[in-house]
Amino acid sequence: MNNSALFTDFYELTMAQGYWKRQSNHKAVFDMFFRRQPFSGGFSVFSGLDPLLDAIESFRFSPEDIAFLDSQKKFEQGFLDYLSNFRFTGEIHAMKEGTIVFPNEPLLRIHANIIEAEIIEGLILNTINFQSLISTKTARVFLAANRGSLMEFGLRRAQGYDGAMSASRAAYIGGATGTSNTLAGKEFGIPVMGTMAHSWIMSFPSEEEAFDAYAEIYPDSSVFLIDTYNTLESGVKAAIASGKRLAAKGHGFGVRLDSGDIEYLSNEVRKALDEAGLDKATITVSNELTEEIIASLVLNKAPINSWGVGTHMVTGGDEASFTGVYKLAARAESNGQLIPTMKLSDNPEKTTNPGIKQVWRLYDEKGTIKADALSLEDSPVIAGQAAKFYHPTNDLQSFQFMPSAVEGLLEPVMSQGKRLKPHTPLVEIRERVQGGLSHLDRTYQRILNPHVYKVSLSEELRTLKLEMLRSYGR
Repeated sequence: MNNSALFTDFYELTMAQGYWKRQSNHKAVFDMFFRRQPFSGGFSVFSGLDPLLDAIESFRFSPEDIAFLDSQKKFEQGFLDYLSNFRFTGEIHAMKEGTIVFPNEPLLRIHANIIEAEIIEGLILNTINFQSLISTKTARVFLAANRGSLMEFGLRRAQGYDGAMSASRAAYIGGATGTSNTLAGKEFGIPVMGTMAHSWIMSFPSEEEAFDAYAEIYPDSSVFLIDTYNTLESGVKAAIASGKRLAAKGHGFGVRLDSGDIEYLSNEVRKALDEAGLDKATITVSNELTEEIIASLVLNKAPINSWGVGTHMVTGGDEASFTGVYKLAARAESNGQLIPTMKLSDNPEKTTNPGIKQVWRLYDEKGTIKADALSLEDSPVIAGQAAKFYHPTNDLQSFQFMPSAVEGLLEPVMSQGKRLKPHTPLVEIRERVQGGLSHLDRTYQRILNPHVYKVSLSEELRTLKLEMLRSYGR
């Protein structure tokens, strides 16, 4: 990942110089959260934390960066000297990567002097927003496929080099079984997968000769692409002929469909394979698949064993971005004491929750997640103790609940600019997603019209918010 500190919005630097000139580089606390679920879904997956911490640790202004800023004729030499020695020295609290998350709850909480906190805003939002979007999309595809085998092969459609690498990482977290991106396999330890393209078949005199040649080289991993010319009239017939020779030697094989009416063709291909005595042969499908298409194919019992998804999974498909934002939650007064802050808006949904907060996950006696609650950090939610929780914007909505178990989701991950823990193995993050989904009621996992999950305020936080609203004349 690029670690130049120029990877920030220009106004962060003009504001930073303003703080520097005024000698008001006070302590501050920022929350990073998102406003709404992407894809009209019922949950999201928090991704991108490990690479973000690496990037923050190495975030520096090089001599070339300083020279570029000097050329803009907006910055004093003293401030450029300050930037030459810039390091992030603050602390970060974050949810575990792979946590199932919901709108308006802090995913990260940043404690730092305000210049440092402002300058890393763009890096935080860029990293977390994109990877969380792709992990969430993949988790939806994974659920639509009934948790089946899911291959990510979106490298050629991803938004540039880093987009492809980040998307492969995030897709694996979200539930992809493997990737076609060979470099992602090397860098992240993701299983790499892939067989043949149409050009392989077209470079031989016939489909059968192309399949035989491939099977000779890869007898234990042959998946024949059968739609280069005519799926039913030639492709599957050639695959059956080559497949029988493989089967006679004790090897299995599969076929892949990459065009046409997938439901109809998969049924016809399954029928042809079974009639030829090749009932163990597998069927993989691809071709601009989305979670809605996959859910329909699963519902209609299409005989498909695995799914190859590219464009819509690594780009976010219909959803262009994750709605993550970065807002000031507390600032230090002249005596150094942190006081809560909040942003007001004519749109109540955009009014922020003030103060230094913890996010609590509330479980019932069956281990099912019932709600998330925001509280002030020094007022924890306690298991076995009934409490009242309030809607963040509607004063008339509240509910009473006694959680059987609670989990504080924000934990320290960086102190004095250094990460506190080594990298989490990607497979462990992936398993965390699956574990989180297993504790989430299926009504929140529906692809269409999911139930809305409760993210509520504790009584103390609600009281603080109302007091601040009244003080601002709202």
